[in-house]
Amino acid sequence: MDEKIFLDGNFFKKEDAKISVFDHGLLYGDGVFEGIRAYNRKVFKLKEHLDRLYVGAEIIKLQIPMSKAELEDAVIKLLLENKLDDAYIRVVVTRGVGDLGLDPRKCKKATVFIIAGKIVLYPEKYYENGLPIIIAKTRRNHPFSINPCVKSLNYLNNIFAKIEAVEKNVEEALMLTIDGFVCECTGDNIFIVKNGKLITPPNEIGALNGITQGAVISLAKKRNILFSYLMMKPEDIYTADECFLTGTAAEVIPVVAVDGKVIGTGKPGDVTKSLIQDFRALVKLEGVKY
Repeated sequence: MDEKIFLDGNFFKKEDAKISVFDHGLLYGDGVFEGIRAYNRKVFKLKEHLDRLYVGAEIIKLQIPMSKAELEDAVIKLLLENKLDDAYIRVVVTRGVGDLGLDPRKCKKATVFIIAGKIVLYPEKYYENGLPIIIAKTRRNHPFSINPCVKSLNYLNNIFAKIEAVEKNVEEALMLTIDGFVCECTGDNIFIVKNGKLITPPNEIGALNGITQGAVISLAKKRNILFSYLMMKPEDIYTADECFLTGTAAEVIPVVAVDGKVIGTGKPGDVTKSLIQDFRALVKLEGVKY
């Protein structure tokens, strides 16, 4: 079967889906994107993802040339075209074709494309045994320079930290704020469990308002697990009872060591395991059917 790509209102074979070298998404990372998951022919949290996409576009003053309903329809049609029951979906909106200058006014219409395929972010062994991570030397962009509500195409900040992880032979890196507070990982939000309480950094310090993050918080509240957004330092991670990450691609994954320091017992904790179980049940129940 030929894999199809949605591009500006049409479906193309993978090898035929092309954008201009003058597109400002390519030239300057000017645009926004979302990663979305489909499970058993249901798109999980599609509305929430599209809402975040449009908020990010509004913040960078990018006009998306499709309504949310049209974009939702395009996602569903692409999944059907590619006959995918389970999928990772990437929705991308760039500033569009312009010239070699920065001026966004030269880009007359945004480019919209959607890719639907498979993704395996981490090997299964890490979900069973836990993930070791590092704290990167690369600091998170200050929220006054890049609003954390914007999931932008310019990901160099995250990529620099990811390179540090690769060089240390681990899968993920935790990023601190300029002031040294725990922020987020290169592709995931971070949680700790301390004395039975679930804690994650406030999004305002530079962490993305995660869709999976929000789902896990709701699941924790249903279990009557105490929860707070709190500022944390690296030592709070080192001395946590449990630690885990959340993200669309990663879902919920335990962390058992940071910078070589063992977290808790060195194995996925009970709270983490229960939330993994709850999340996996949730994605089977909720979603836009197709």
